[in-house]
Amino acid sequence: MSTDETGHGGTNAEGPGNSAGIHGSGRYLIQLITPAGERISHPEFDPWVQDISDEQLCSLYEDMAVVRRIDVEATALQRQGELALWPPLLGQEASQVGAGRALREDDFVFSSYRENGVAYCRGVDLTDIIRVWRGNASSGWDPYSINMATPQIIIGAQTLHATGYAMGIQNDGADSAAVTFFGDGATSEGDVNEAMVFAASFQAPVVFFCQNNHWAISEPVRLQSHIQLADRATGFGIPSLRVDGNDVLAVMAATRVALDRARRGGGPTFIEAVTYRMGPHTTADDPTRYRDANELEDWAAKDPIARVKSLLERKGLLTENLQQHVQDKADAVAREMRAGCTNMPDPEPLDIFKHVYSSPNSWLDRQQDHYSRYLASFGDPAGANSPEGAR
Repeated sequence: MSTDETGHGGTNAEGPGNSAGIHGSGRYLIQLITPAGERISHPEFDPWVQDISDEQLCSLYEDMAVVRRIDVEATALQRQGELALWPPLLGQEASQVGAGRALREDDFVFSSYRENGVAYCRGVDLTDIIRVWRGNASSGWDPYSINMATPQIIIGAQTLHATGYAMGIQNDGADSAAVTFFGDGATSEGDVNEAMVFAASFQAPVVFFCQNNHWAISEPVRLQSHIQLADRATGFGIPSLRVDGNDVLAVMAATRVALDRARRGGGPTFIEAVTYRMGPHTTADDPTRYRDANELEDWAAKDPIARVKSLLERKGLLTENLQQHVQDKADAVAREMRAGCTNMPDPEPLDIFKHVYSSPNSWLDRQQDHYSRYLASFGDPAGANSPEGAR
C-alpha cells in the first residue's frame, strides 16, 4: 500500500472555530505546498495558516535550515568521537518545525529521542540538546522551563505521559494541550495503544503526532501496518488527520486544527505526518543494509527545505540577503553547539547520585558512602569526598 499518495479532504474541519467537527479517517494527504514549491489552495486548511505572512514564511525556512544544520553538526561531532550517539532527523524538518511553531507556550511536549527540531523551537539551550548524547547527564534540561519533557528513549512511553498530563489539564480546567511525538514503529507498541484508549475514554486534550518516516530502524512501515497509520486511530474513536510531513504549512495547519479541537474540549486527535528519514536510525545504524538507494533518491526530490526555498523564489522573496542571513544563523548555531559540546565539563564521580530522588533517601545515602570509600581507596580522586551527591 502506498504511503505517500496525495489528495484532499478526509476531515470535516471547516476552518478556525470549527475544529471540533473533524471526524473519521485521515486517509487523504493534506498538502499546501507541492514538492516543486507551488502553493496550492485547500479550502478546509487554508484558513488555519492565513496569518502566515511572507516574513513568517521566511522565518519557517530559517528554522528548518538551522535545524538541519544542528543535525548535520551533531552527526559530525559523533563521527569525531565527541558524542556517543546521535539520532538524525534529516528530512523531517518540516514535520518538527511546522508542529513546534504551532504550539503555545503553555502547551506541554512529550517527545521521543528524535525531536531535536521541536526542542529548538521550544527554546532549548543548544548545549542541553547534546548533553545526554555526550554521556554527561541523565537528561538534558529542566522540562518546566520550556514545557517540554526530556527525550524518551523507551519507544512510545511518552504517549502515556502525555495522556496523563492532558488529564491533569482537564482537572485544572485549563485550555492548554499536551502533544506527544513518536515514530511509525511506536504505533506497534502497547504503550501507544494504551495511551489512546485512555485519551479517548476521558476525551483528554492531547495530540498524538506520529512522524511516519517509513522505517522503524530496519522494518518498513508496510510490514508493520497494512492500513494507513492514521486509520488505526479510528478504532479507538479518535479522529485523525493525514498530512504531507514534508510540507511545513500543511503540518502547521493540521497541528493547529488538532490543538484547537483539544482546547475546545473535543478530545484527542491523531496526526500522521508522512515524511522520510533520509539518514540512519541513529549513528550506530547503516541504512544501506536494508534500504534501496532509489527510494532515498525519490524522497530527496520531496525535500522539505527545498520546497519552501522554491516557494520563496516563486514569490520573489529568496533574496541574497535572506540566504546569507540564514547561512550566518545556521553557522552561528553550529559554532555555539560545537563549543558547548567540546567545553562541557566532565561529571564528577559522585554526580551519579544527584537528582535520583527529590528528598534524602537512606538507601541511596548508604550506596553513596560505599562508593565514596571505594573511590578513596584509589587515592581520593576528584569528587570522592565531595559533600554533594543525593542531595
